[in-house]
Amino acid sequence: MKQKTLKGSFSLCGKGLHTGLSLTVTFNPAPENHGYKIQRIDLDGMPVIDAIAENVVDTQRGTVLGKGDIRVSTVEHGLSALYALGIDNCLIQVNGPEFPILDGSAIQYVNKIEEIGTEEQNAPKDWYVIRKKIEVRDDETGSCITILPDEQFSLTTMCSFESKFINSQFATLDDITKYTSEIAAARTFVFVRDIEPLVQANLIKGGDMDNAIVIYERQTTQERLDMLADLLHVEHRDATELGYIQHKPLQWENECTRHKLLDVIGDMALIGKPIKGRIIATRPGHTINNKFAREIRKEIRKHEIQAPAYDPNEEPVMDVNRIRELLPHRYPMQLVDKVIEIGPTSIVGVKNITSNEPFFTGHFPQEPVMPGVLQIEAMAQCGGLLVLNAVEEPERWSTYFMKIDGVKFRQKVVPGDTLIFKVELIAPLRHGISSMHGYAFVGDHVVSEATFTAQIVKNK
Repeated sequence: MKQKTLKGSFSLCGKGLHTGLSLTVTFNPAPENHGYKIQRIDLDGMPVIDAIAENVVDTQRGTVLGKGDIRVSTVEHGLSALYALGIDNCLIQVNGPEFPILDGSAIQYVNKIEEIGTEEQNAPKDWYVIRKKIEVRDDETGSCITILPDEQFSLTTMCSFESKFINSQFATLDDITKYTSEIAAARTFVFVRDIEPLVQANLIKGGDMDNAIVIYERQTTQERLDMLADLLHVEHRDATELGYIQHKPLQWENECTRHKLLDVIGDMALIGKPIKGRIIATRPGHTINNKFAREIRKEIRKHEIQAPAYDPNEEPVMDVNRIRELLPHRYPMQLVDKVIEIGPTSIVGVKNITSNEPFFTGHFPQEPVMPGVLQIEAMAQCGGLLVLNAVEEPERWSTYFMKIDGVKFRQKVVPGDTLIFKVELIAPLRHGISSMHGYAFVGDHVVSEATFTAQIVKNK
């Protein structure tokens, strides 16, 4: 899959939830590998903040990104829409300290994205594939987010509140393409008991019955409820009538938990890469969401180049006999046992390292280590198979390597290791010459890498 951006720009206008200011946010196309960036166009120099988890400076009432003294809050709904619709690169411009709250959901962002359309870019989509269970807990609040290996992105959210109206709920999104119909329109919510502290903290100046679900489930005095209504500039209500207060009825019985799921996706967008894995979020909130996003970013930094998945139960694309037909190498110099994946621009090959390899006889026999030059040779043979796969009658061609650059050895390879090679084209094959970059992995770790230039010649 390729990276995507917007086909054009779009703007949305509305008031800020906490500031009450009239705001305009504009979403623009961005180049490959740009990611999400937010620009405050109302400030001198129009500073830009990278939308990544480390730049979150507050999570009490929404996700707030910061850089120095610059702040942008309530970003999660817009980022949720971008992530869910598969957009990798976007420059977001806003003329104030927060995104407009709109109707309290992500549906207006989604509608605008679908209206303007998306555009495929040339760079490959940079997935991070979850290979092991990762969990972040907060024992004080009971919040927990767990991610498990899965072939796609999916998410289950479970919430529990001290309320008879939404005591326990769950929401699931197994297919991200259903985000528009099942999640995007879920609105934010607030309990009446939380409104007064928010007002006293000089927040929710833009909150009203049109951009939030208000839940009144603990009876208070009529005088106190009237005072809150006056603060929010809404009509008075009978203090004995408990329930949901909003102009628009609930769209789903579990709309509040669906909104929590929407928020989790918005905060996962700050990881900086699309994820393949199943998230289970128990009592999520912006604080635990951000801790989790930071933890995933740490994992990504540990495995900056991710090893290809290898399932020994699957049939190879090329076995050793087919490789022997394409390459002139023979024992002891045929160093690729099988090819498990091949495409127009990349190949994944495997070599099992045993104690019977002939080079161990003379190369550190008391502490057998595979010579680095043979790791590069094996990688080069994978590259040769990749190039030959692009021509007709590959058996009649030979591959000769003209140049090898940028060789790095990071970890020794010993008997019992399984080497996984991944080689990718840097540039298309032209005039019989191609450039490639290759990595060798043992487990999740890169053990060596190099850049090659090769020439193929039809000589058989």
